Amino acid sequence: MTASNHQRDEPTGTAHLDSTAQLMTRITSQLGTQLSHVRLDGSRRTPPQTPPTPPALVVVAHGSRDPRALATVHALLDKVREERPGLPVHLGHIELNEPLLTDTLAGLAPGRAVLAPLLLSRGYHVKQDIPAALATAPHLTARVAPPLGPHPLLVETLYARLVEAGWDPRPDARTRRTSGVVLAAAGSRDPDSAVDTARTAALLADRLGVPVVPAYASAAAPAVPAALRALAARGRHRAAVAAYFTAPGRFATQCAQAAPWIATAPLGAHTAMARLLLHRYDTTLASPARPAPVQRQLTSA
Repeated sequence: MTASNHQRDEPTGTAHLDSTAQLMTRITSQLGTQLSHVRLDGSRRTPPQTPPTPPALVVVAHGSRDPRALATVHALLDKVREERPGLPVHLGHIELNEPLLTDTLAGLAPGRAVLAPLLLSRGYHVKQDIPAALATAPHLTARVAPPLGPHPLLVETLYARLVEAGWDPRPDARTRRTSGVVLAAAGSRDPDSAVDTARTAALLADRLGVPVVPAYASAAAPAVPAALRALAARGRHRAAVAAYFTAPGRFATQCAQAAPWIATAPLGAHTAMARLLLHRYDTTLASPARPAPVQRQLTSA
């Protein structure tokens, strides 16, 4: 064999060895994979199962012409996703903003869902509008959670917003005697809404140790200025206005302008709000299904 022929044969032998090594590596890998499915006693292991996707959370916001409201709602939903990675979280509006709730529901795949109202009390939207939207989505097995209020997590958010605005978290006795809070809410003609707001006011009063008077921007009494005058008549001239609104908007601005001292920002994208939405989701999933009560018809929110 000449030198030139030897040089041609050598790559062929090397390629043969490489091919053999690759074959042995492949066999070893396949054998290892098969052995990983077998226990020491010879029984076959059950392959790990991919956890099922949890039921969707559909957060139902009212909607607003104020662009800050939509930005706030999106920020809140981001916090919900941070608190519960892997949970499908969707947004639907009752009016004024897209996506509308009916469109969001129509776009969901068939399956289970919980509709969590981003609303603070019972009223027409919770009792009528949201169930009516859900009725347009027969492909879903869905339930409607209660509104957010009343609940201690709301009170913690209100307290945090008051402190941010300048409320003294450790007031002395004289400050307590002269202070008070007006809890400024949107208002509704539904008496259940006023009951829920009054309960939140009572919880906040216990938290602060001063009187808290519920008041309303529309549809119910007293209005915020009247509630402030009532506190002043009791010697409570150092009165704060706590915005009982989920996001900025016309009513929140209107109520803040009436404040003689400090006015808080709306509840917004506070961590406690995200946790409250998840609490409503969890408890709704865990509670037994009940037939929906027959609701009386109302003419406005």
